[in-house]
Amino acid sequence: MRRCVIRALPALAHHVTRTMPWAALFSGCLTGTGILGFMAFVADRSHSPLNPAAVRLAFLPVLAGLAFVPRATFRPLTQATPVPAWLSTAGQTLFAVPVLAVTGWVQLRLVEHTIAGPVPAIYPLVAQLVGWSALTLAAATCCDRSRYAELGGAVAAPISFAIIAACWYTPAIHRFLVAPPAKPHASTAAWGAISLASLVVIGAAMRDLWHRYQTDLGKMVRIGDRTSSRRPRASSCGGEAQEEMHP
Repeated sequence: MRRCVIRALPALAHHVTRTMPWAALFSGCLTGTGILGFMAFVADRSHSPLNPAAVRLAFLPVLAGLAFVPRATFRPLTQATPVPAWLSTAGQTLFAVPVLAVTGWVQLRLVEHTIAGPVPAIYPLVAQLVGWSALTLAAATCCDRSRYAELGGAVAAPISFAIIAACWYTPAIHRFLVAPPAKPHASTAAWGAISLASLVVIGAAMRDLWHRYQTDLGKMVRIGDRTSSRRPRASSCGGEAQEEMHP
């Protein structure tokens, strides 16, 4: 089984690269970065620094594009292959991580460019963006295993936005996840826990539900012997084939 997986990796990488929704992902990243770039240009002209919270607004289009990434094409067909079906979704997610990292880094650099003084701590903001991405991926992978799989990100993106809005505007949750009023270390730890929980959900949603076919030569020989013992016999009156059991 391990050899089959290793041999299938080049073909799997080619398949993942071709089925990856690059257009949706890059459109979301470029749209969010373009909005933040325009805001940074206006802030630089008006000599007013941007609030790091502007990155949150600019990251929403990125999440909308990310919601279309986890997609297992022809999942019932891939269940019968030696390669697990979740490798396709996992590969798409891994390909999206560098794009998200570069986009987040560029957006943070745009905000830092408008700040003349010392830059405040950004690790709570980074943890929050990572948590948002994990929540979006969890919603997308769950939708991919539901009856709404064909709609993909069109369903996952509104769900993730609704969860983010609930975390942001619910006072009982807002005070633990957003700094301030939450302390930076507490907010970072809370979003880290949310990210880990989302990874568990993603792993559970990617799992294979059906029993996989395994190549067992001895089992195939035994099955072949049983099927060969049932040979058709021509009927003398109707000409129809009848099965004759041989011991």
